[in-house]
Amino acid sequence: MARGRSLVSLGLDVVPALQPLAYPGRPAPWPALLTGDELLPLGVRPLPLGRWTVAGQALDAVLGERGLAPVGRRHPVIAVGSNASPAQVAYKLVRRGIPAAVPMVPVRVRGIAVGCSAHIGRAGYVAAAPYRDDPAAETTLVVSWLDEDQFGAVDETEFPNYRRVLLPGDDFAMTLPSGEPLGGAFLYVSARGVLTVSGAGEPRRGGGHQATLLASLLAGSPRLRELLGPDPASWVRKAAADRAVRESGTRIFGEESWVLRRPGLLP
Repeated sequence: MARGRSLVSLGLDVVPALQPLAYPGRPAPWPALLTGDELLPLGVRPLPLGRWTVAGQALDAVLGERGLAPVGRRHPVIAVGSNASPAQVAYKLVRRGIPAAVPMVPVRVRGIAVGCSAHIGRAGYVAAAPYRDDPAAETTLVVSWLDEDQFGAVDETEFPNYRRVLLPGDDFAMTLPSGEPLGGAFLYVSARGVLTVSGAGEPRRGGGHQATLLASLLAGSPRLRELLGPDPASWVRKAAADRAVRESGTRIFGEESWVLRRPGLLP
């Protein structure tokens, strides 16, 4: 098999859970098989994903050689935040003793936009969360194919702040780089709602630079500045160190009337 490309050499090695201001990290830039600290490029073909190639060999065969589940026994999961980052996915799995061998593919998805979850996470950052968008709007999002153990591990990292839903491809068209449709995929939706633009009531766009987001939130609320200020670095430091601070900040989001409770994706 051809040598992989290391996450370090690709500049994809930053783990947002360890460097909160780097959230959401850099997403997988092209179809790839994550194998721990490397990305192996996938050869895109107009065939099922398991028959795409890794250095000329079918992806399912490569997974089988490692004693791992083929694509057909995996769950496709759409990432809107740091789960699109190979380094973050590897970190979540390896620290739980689970092999970090995951196909990761940028997929065009219609009807979904990336916002900001209305809570402060354990690492101190304000994570991304999806919301329902114009059905014609298209966003490229990374989809990971997780085996049962990986699926369970990622669930643990998302609950209780997120709920997993199944998006049907009939309602939310998903197109692989090969042009083939994806019939459906799982998505984690914030149980806390999404942040709105102050005074507008419209969802605040997420997925950008975390420090810029936190600076904007601090500027908009004297109470947040008192609790978490004066700057984004102090925000993540204080929030990561104290659950009560995270809960107070999350509560202030609601008291500032910045929260859209039902962004159109939960049943």
